[in-house]
Formats: sequence, C-alpha cells, structure tokens
Amino acid sequence: MNINMLLQSMSQDVYEKLLQAVETGKWLDGSPLTDEQRETSLQAVMIYQARVLQSDQHMTVGADGKIVHKSRESFKQEFKQSPDNTQTIARFKQDDI
Repeated sequence: MNINMLLQSMSQDVYEKLLQAVETGKWLDGSPLTDEQRETSLQAVMIYQARVLQSDQHMTVGADGKIVHKSRESFKQEFKQSPDNTQTIARFKQDDI
C-alpha cells in the first residue's frame, strides 16, 4: 500500500487507536505489539501526523518529513491569539477544591 492510499483509508479513530498502541505497547484488547507491529504503527502515526493533522505541539514531523521545532516565541504568539483574548486556563473557588 502506498502512503497516499494509507492516508485516505485511515480515519481519525484508527489514528488514535494506533497512537495509543504505540504509546502503551499494547493493542486495545491488552495483547502486546510485536516489534514489527510497533515499528509499522509508529510509521503510520508519524505519516498521519505529518500529512493530515495540523499539530500545535512543540516538536512535530512536517509534511516534508523533517522535524519541526516551534520556538518559545511562536508559542507565546499562539496563546496571545486566543479567540476571546483571555489566557485563563481554569478558575476555581476555594470551596470547589
């Protein structure tokens, strides 16, 4: 299967299941991945991240296959451009905790 066919057939749900399998080393049913399954799944996850997802992570794989590092300044700019111009993540009252 070529890369374009793989990307067309992979849904977001399949990507998330593969990502979880790669991260934990186990399939959803608890059976362990073989070394070959882990390597192939990791490659599929990285291709999907590079070509489909528009990741906001610090380090990603770009569409050209190269590692992309975001600078501290670019993160600050992204947070400043929030839709409602607030930077509060969460607020709690004393009694809520």
